[in-house]
Amino acid sequence: MPATRETGDNRKISMPEVIFNGPAGRLEGRYHPAKKRGAPIALLLHPHPQFGGTMNNQIVYNMYYAFVERGFSVLRFNFRGVGRSQGAFDHGAGELSDAASALDWAQALNPEARACWIAGVSFGAWIGMQLLMRRPEVEGFINIAAPANRFDFSFLAPCPSSGLFVHGSEDKVAPHKDVVSVIEKVKTQKGIKLEHVVIEGANHFFEGHVDELMQQVGIYLDSRLSEAA
Repeated sequence: MPATRETGDNRKISMPEVIFNGPAGRLEGRYHPAKKRGAPIALLLHPHPQFGGTMNNQIVYNMYYAFVERGFSVLRFNFRGVGRSQGAFDHGAGELSDAASALDWAQALNPEARACWIAGVSFGAWIGMQLLMRRPEVEGFINIAAPANRFDFSFLAPCPSSGLFVHGSEDKVAPHKDVVSVIEKVKTQKGIKLEHVVIEGANHFFEGHVDELMQQVGIYLDSRLSEAA
């Protein structure tokens, strides 16, 4: 049975469980198809698998519904070796292949989708930006707590899509000053804009600040979608 969630106006959104093929075996996910043909796709990538990261991470879960409620076809999934996904942790290389397979799967279901967004949390933000550089159809991204101090982001040269970076001011795992350094070094193409929001008092996991985080994500998404309308 698919899980459901009630929205603020008491509508129920289904959350079907899906299994699809990845490079190291089957991958487990949750997928919500858009009602409108040609709707954009959103792919959500979770935090580090070796530190408890899964597709049920609170921020990933909330972003999933932020995209669902804005009419996207949305997929979140477990990287290899997490939950019911087969395979074993591969230090990023295999996880990038997993993400590419997940996007391929979503696109096969939505051949008329005009665009795609990628949203990642921590480790997932690093994987998402690598995928962004390989897939020209990705028109927007949301990076939460990108660990620029732990992983190399120098491949963003230049960044091909506009997007949002969000960090907590008290993030000791991935200090926001390192992300600022990355953003300042990235040379953007004409018309590409990188935005950065700092949530005061929030740590790496945004404990006690998830509502503020989601408010900023919602503001950014609504702004970008209104520009595209």
